[in-house]
Amino acid sequence: MRKTPPNRDVQREAREWRRESERWTHERHIEKGYRIKWGYVSIAYLVEFMVIGASLWGAWLFAGVYSDGDSKAFYFMLLAPLVYAAVELCRVPLGILARTQRSYVIRMLAIVGIIFAAGVTTKSVSQLGEMMFHPRLMDAAKAKTALKDAQADRGTIDNRIAAADARVAQYTTELDQIEKRSAENASQLAGLPPQRCERVYGTNSRGQRYSNMKCVTDPRTATLNASVAKAGTDRGAVMKLLEDARKARGELDRGAAERKVADAEQAYRNSVNRSQLHSFTAMVYGVDPIDVSEAQVHAFLRIFVFVPALCAAFASTILALCAVSVRKTFMDEDDLGATVDPAATPYMLDSITDALRQEMALTQPRPVPEEAAVQPAAASVAPVVAPAPAPAPAAAPGGAVIPMDRRPPAQAVSAGAGA
Repeated sequence: MRKTPPNRDVQREAREWRRESERWTHERHIEKGYRIKWGYVSIAYLVEFMVIGASLWGAWLFAGVYSDGDSKAFYFMLLAPLVYAAVELCRVPLGILARTQRSYVIRMLAIVGIIFAAGVTTKSVSQLGEMMFHPRLMDAAKAKTALKDAQADRGTIDNRIAAADARVAQYTTELDQIEKRSAENASQLAGLPPQRCERVYGTNSRGQRYSNMKCVTDPRTATLNASVAKAGTDRGAVMKLLEDARKARGELDRGAAERKVADAEQAYRNSVNRSQLHSFTAMVYGVDPIDVSEAQVHAFLRIFVFVPALCAAFASTILALCAVSVRKTFMDEDDLGATVDPAATPYMLDSITDALRQEMALTQPRPVPEEAAVQPAAASVAPVVAPAPAPAPAAAPGGAVIPMDRRPPAQAVSAGAGA
């Protein structure tokens, strides 16, 4: 299927319209004195909106974690980030104003506003950077605390073993003493005489006779029985304490303490290896990642957080500043804004006529006069009087006059001398 040829008239009109639009845009840039590249400004705004969106999202997550389920506290924590986002949105317009304003006072105010807004952006982005490193730092901190506890347990294992052995020995001695006392009471109780019983006869108050059996027990029997019962109770309590002491002593194993320390060290090393901040700090200071101190980590954290935050704060602003091109000098004559006043037309024609005469005088040979040939001596003695230069045309009151003679100064002087 053959394609329909394009309509030349439509293409011509579109081309003329495009040229007219470009001409109008160019004239407007000349009139304003600057040009804004809106493509770069769009990129700056895109970066700004990404920073604002990430800051608000990070503030939302931060409030959800640290508000502890309190809805009022959650929304209170979001008020300041909203204000910060509004301030951050002013950086790109302030950057454009700093380039387009003609008043130096307004420019200085715009620069001060850029610095203030960049400070707010630095705070928001640095918070995001700290939140990025926070989980791994907390994991490493917990693993290091567990390692310190294990090392402390290993350091005190000998003292605790000695204390547990002393408790076991104490309870064993007490149990032996109770057993010995109980055996002595039992032997004494066995050595007492048996109970004696005899019949007793008598008459009651009514005059009736009675007969009863009366048993007499040794008075030491009750005391010895009480001692034996108490010894049994004490034996049970001491045996329970001894059992607990032996169990606690069995848990105190030097090998187990060493294994616990080794496991804690391995867990801490794994946490440190997962932390990019520890790895970079160890690389900078030339030590093992597990040997870096908290001060070194936080010193490097300031670099990793604040430097990127400053770069993010000024990146879009610098792009907005570079998107404006100020026209300080103009190469085109039309850009000068010069206009030709009708009153200046005679002066322009006189200048063109004088320039043409000078050019013709330079290119054509001049004839030698007869008087100069007959009287060479007089001609050589008489001074040569150069013609008076033509008066410079005055500038027209309505606009600047464009100079027509653009030869270098040396050529202009030689042309005057030749005339």
